[in-house]
Amino acid sequence: MKKWIVCLIVFNLMGCATAPMVKQRKTVKMVHVPPAGRAQPSGVKAKLDARYADWKGAPYRMGGNSKSGVDCSGFVHRTFRETFGVTIPRTTRRLAKTGAPVKRNELRVGDLVLFKTGITLRHVGIYMGNDTFLHVSTHKGVTVSSLNNPYWRKRYWTARRVKH
Repeated sequence: MKKWIVCLIVFNLMGCATAPMVKQRKTVKMVHVPPAGRAQPSGVKAKLDARYADWKGAPYRMGGNSKSGVDCSGFVHRTFRETFGVTIPRTTRRLAKTGAPVKRNELRVGDLVLFKTGITLRHVGIYMGNDTFLHVSTHKGVTVSSLNNPYWRKRYWTARRVKH
């Protein structure tokens, strides 16, 4: 009889046991919202990405202006003219005075970024977002580099915003 009572109590307790926890998955949709003051002009990044894909690896050539050889200012000049329909100066010296000055922490895709690479030498590229820029490297040709690379970070000079 004692066994029956124990069994009855055990069965009753089992009936009161909680159901196993069911883990519920929560779906979170991630949406990128640019920080205030950094809204990107529509399509500029896509146009620059396409330009890079088309010119990637084109070799550096001082004074060059074609895919067979191009220098930094020639590439920037052609990119603005052919991609945005905007004519800008051909030399880095004149590009450094074109458009409006931009603080480094206020860069937008499409801004010109300029560097002092020597006593009188200058270099120019186009800001691509995420601290990267499109330019012509003497070793890699047309490429994308990081502004945080120690070489470029040390030589960063100024940035300019040109309407496009």
